[in-house]
Amino acid sequence: MIRVSKIAHASYETPDLDRQTEYYTEILGLTVAAKEKDTVYLASTVDHHAVVLRKGASAQCTRIGFQLAPDADLGAFEKQVAGHGIKTERRKDPEPSISDMLVFADPKGTIMEVFKRDAFSHQKFAEKGIVPYKLGHVAFHVTDVKRTTKFYCDVLGFRESDWMGDFFSFLRCGPDHHTINLMQTGSNRHFHTAFELRDWAHMQTACDFLSRHGYKLLWGPGRHGIGHNLFAYHRAANGLITETFAELDRMNEELGYFEPRPWHRDNPQRPKVWAKDPSASNLWGIMPPDEMHH
Repeated sequence: MIRVSKIAHASYETPDLDRQTEYYTEILGLTVAAKEKDTVYLASTVDHHAVVLRKGASAQCTRIGFQLAPDADLGAFEKQVAGHGIKTERRKDPEPSISDMLVFADPKGTIMEVFKRDAFSHQKFAEKGIVPYKLGHVAFHVTDVKRTTKFYCDVLGFRESDWMGDFFSFLRCGPDHHTINLMQTGSNRHFHTAFELRDWAHMQTACDFLSRHGYKLLWGPGRHGIGHNLFAYHRAANGLITETFAELDRMNEELGYFEPRPWHRDNPQRPKVWAKDPSASNLWGIMPPDEMHH
């Protein structure tokens, strides 16, 4: 099976393109890599873009880009996807730095963009804003978590890292504990987008920076049980939720368990189904407010 190797970018429609671009550059610390008509490409480090913003009627995540390994065959991957009865489209030179892209939809209507990276931007880390390491994961509310989880595993080659009960799945396409989260809530929409920070000290300075610029935390700081990452959530300028995180679990695929950490409750820590318990959400005890799910 050909599997996607990493999450490369997330694309959003947003009503106020300039304001959301300012949020990503001045607050998060991404860099404008390119601009087209009503479209802005924003880079973090080596990839040409980690975030794509397009002008739209409402704030929503519309597309997720996934990268194949350098030696993978995109044509063979296309046949693999089509073998599941999924309609695909091949696009040539669809975005800067991408010459050939396979496009298809997941069960909830989000567009998948799968490609091989042709060129790197050699983008240096910015010197203003929070400046994350990378785009870490995107989470969605879904109407059918089992069907959508099966799609990501069977079609894109994701693996299940953990579940909370039977309604919240955490899926990985590389060593990071999760790059896609799916929570069954009765609607199909964006939940949050997460960016990785260096460590606890970076989390602290990020929270101070957000506060100085008028962005209040929705939830956190805390430490999730599932994935064991430090976390803090806030709303972006367009109202969508952003998570900043550090110390996320990493999987050793050969051994079948996550790299040991002192805050793990299991030793070794293996993929499992967690009970719907406060510790699964936050080992430090503070639960998310209702606003997190609006």
